[in-house]
Amino acid sequence: MEWKRYGAKFTTRPEITGNFGVVTTTHWLASATGMVVLEKGGNAFDVAVAVGFALQVVEPHLNGPGGEVPLIFATKDNNDVKVICGQGVAPELATLDAFKKLGLNIVPGSGLLSAVVPGAFDAYMLMLENYGTIGLREALTPAMDYANDGYVLVPNIANTIAAVE
Repeated sequence: MEWKRYGAKFTTRPEITGNFGVVTTTHWLASATGMVVLEKGGNAFDVAVAVGFALQVVEPHLNGPGGEVPLIFATKDNNDVKVICGQGVAPELATLDAFKKLGLNIVPGSGLLSAVVPGAFDAYMLMLENYGTIGLREALTPAMDYANDGYVLVPNIANTIAAVE
């Protein structure tokens, strides 16, 4: 096979390289969004925020404003690892006593009673404010355009809608 000539090991995933930058996500529209942000002069943090919001629209079965996002990163100026915790916290009234009053011995693992206060939006806002170079409108525009203009659904969106109908 041709790939053996270069000493590369075959994988089912392509090797992604670039001489200007690379953005890869689970959806091509989100990846394209990230490249547009880079091409307009945005930095990696701007890309992360714009891509995060684009994914909330184009893959709503996997991402959403009610979701969570742990952000772990370092900057080129400071190699210290930083964390913005976008994990959701339990609502104030979600106490063990409240669950016991509902006849439950444990906190449910799924469903409305296990829902947390969303953390993704605030985490993205902190990242954009503290490390980004673009404004909120510019970060949100691609996601808003996908939401307003539409896009072709990936099969798993339709399957998830059918499963939870």
